[in-house]
Amino acid sequence: MFRTALIAVALLVANPVFAMSEPVGKRVEVNGMQMYYEVSGEGDPLIVLHGAYMNIPSMGAIIPKLAETHKVYALELQGHGRTTDIDRPITYPNLADDVAAFMDAAGVKKADVFGYSMGAAAGLQLAIRHPEKVSKLVVASVSYDAEGLQPEFKAFIPQMTVEMFVSMPFAQDYRKLAANPDGFPALVKKLIALEHEPMAWGTDVKALKTPVLIITGDADVATLEHSVKLFRLLGGGAMGDMGKPLPASRLAVLPATSHTAVINQVDLLDALIEPFLNGQVPKGMFE
Repeated sequence: MFRTALIAVALLVANPVFAMSEPVGKRVEVNGMQMYYEVSGEGDPLIVLHGAYMNIPSMGAIIPKLAETHKVYALELQGHGRTTDIDRPITYPNLADDVAAFMDAAGVKKADVFGYSMGAAAGLQLAIRHPEKVSKLVVASVSYDAEGLQPEFKAFIPQMTVEMFVSMPFAQDYRKLAANPDGFPALVKKLIALEHEPMAWGTDVKALKTPVLIITGDADVATLEHSVKLFRLLGGGAMGDMGKPLPASRLAVLPATSHTAVINQVDLLDALIEPFLNGQVPKGMFE
């Protein structure tokens, strides 16, 4: 899901910069920080939220692809990319409130939201805490409960240290965009603390009225069983073709896909996201 160590490994291998569809970069004050964001494309508003240790460029080609059919607001969250850090923990409720405050500051009353990893969990909290601001939500590689993580990853969390991440070569890439080039160790400390934050949102998820598209890799950091459980909490998993409409929420499992491979499958992601946001449903033989 939002798992910081796995994102770090992906950035260590490669940190490509893709050509955007003529994005316009701006800054706005949000909860005491200067938040950087880019606007591209035309159409209905779509907010894009990146994963931990990431920024707008490292989200890759999915942003310009979505901008072909939407007005995309791509954000850089607290301490990431060109957004400043503040004296506050990074938590999912905090990130969600930041996105809500950004929307107020940018004049975006309501929007669809696409989040990946950490950004997906922030998007889920946005729908929980500020449901009036979210039309439809797409969450890629997300968990709503820490018990849904793969056992291997749960065992790895206690081993995380700031030194482990600071010594990685990709730590130098942080300096290229950061408002504070020396702020990486502080960011790592907050992101490690985020992994230890309690997470058990089942009751809140079940109460959601927002349609949600869940996208997961079949080798993601959250178990497949957890993603199915999330889908069922949102009203999914019943049999179709029985004369009743399908649930508003959907589940998609990407084959042969690890956590860090999810965001790179641009055409496949777009083929899932666009029909969901447009309300398109495949027709059955009895319709």
